[in-house]
Amino acid sequence: MAVGRLLARPRFELVPVGGVDEQFSRLPRASTVTVTCSPRRGLEPTLLLCERLASLGFRAVPHLAARLVASWDHLSTVAERLGRAGIREIFVIGGDAAKPSGPYDSALALLSSLANMGVRFDEVGIAGYPERHPLIDEGRLRRALVDKQPFASYLVTQICYDPTAIVDWIERQRRAGIRLPLYIGVPGVVNRAKLLKISMHVGVGGSIRYLRGHRNVLARLVRRSGYRPDSFVTSIAALLDDAALDVVGFHINTFNQVEATERWRQKMLQEQG
Repeated sequence: MAVGRLLARPRFELVPVGGVDEQFSRLPRASTVTVTCSPRRGLEPTLLLCERLASLGFRAVPHLAARLVASWDHLSTVAERLGRAGIREIFVIGGDAAKPSGPYDSALALLSSLANMGVRFDEVGIAGYPERHPLIDEGRLRRALVDKQPFASYLVTQICYDPTAIVDWIERQRRAGIRLPLYIGVPGVVNRAKLLKISMHVGVGGSIRYLRGHRNVLARLVRRSGYRPDSFVTSIAALLDDAALDVVGFHINTFNQVEATERWRQKMLQEQG
């Protein structure tokens, strides 16, 4: 039953590259759809895709990478543009750019600036890292979560393929005072060729980076045509009985393979009765 609850109303993630419009008809109607951004392509493709999704009745959620925002005026323009499109939710990250484009070097800096502008969104998501961040130690990450918590309404974990490590991390955050509802990031049904093609568009920092740190999963992608999350989903659902963990759903990274991922999700729901 936990699997069914977590899969019932997931968040779907898209990458703003060529051909993404073909995925719209395969998404559940009025679902929540988040859109990534990358240093290579910047914020504009993310904003354009979110505007298109919102016009079609989806709850569009842009990823706003602080390091890609060039100035206070740029941030103000982005916020106004989202408002005009009826977009009332954002997901704020620091971003992978080696050097900030402007004054915002972290998600906290951008969130603080939005607050100073008087800009308010209905919901604001922030990221959590169950495994080691390549640049920031766990202590600094936890302090950053505590500092960002007043600006946020939910937390999404970056993909981690170890269910026990994820639950242990959640328990540590709860003990540290992080009370935000939490979505667990999970890959959808990922075809190897598709994943590599998208990675060429957005840069290896997006879809391939974390796979390099998970040799078992990378080996599966090399050996077979792709990856299916069945085992991960059932394993982690079995560890989430404690209501105090406040895990409210899955954030599904589709890598633009919506049809295969949605077919898998519906099959899992049917199997759960």
